[in-house]
Amino acid sequence: RAFTRDGFYRSGDLMRRHPSGNYIVEGRKKDLINRGGEKISAEEVENLILAHPAVKNVACVPIPDPILGERMCACVILRVDCELTLEELVAFLSRQEIARHKLPEHLEIMDDFPLSPFGKVSKRELAEKIALKLKASAEGEALRRKA
Repeated sequence: RAFTRDGFYRSGDLMRRHPSGNYIVEGRKKDLINRGGEKISAEEVENLILAHPAVKNVACVPIPDPILGERMCACVILRVDCELTLEELVAFLSRQEIARHKLPEHLEIMDDFPLSPFGKVSKRELAEKIALKLKASAEGEALRRKA
């Protein structure tokens, strides 16, 4: 339902109340990654990653994990003539004192992101694309081991 019984609109925004009494928007309910029961705001991690000098754009999406349920994948578009490894990204984020469970566990370097008809990044499509790629990679690895 879009509205509560008393007429308030359910926006899907996640907020917390600051000790000052103000409310701070933390992200969207649908934009959470559930890593072993820990809910991680993709937007929070994306904002930290965007501070990296090599990063032009980023979208964090969940990837399937048989034990944790989901893990975080940082999909990154790099600035011209820049490179970035997962290890470098994790080191950069760790210096920003991000909680360990919020660190991306997979990095995908991309040329562009799939977009919705409204021009926004289609995270659903992006997550599906990455999951298929990882599944194909795992299946290929299993075949190589058998050979």
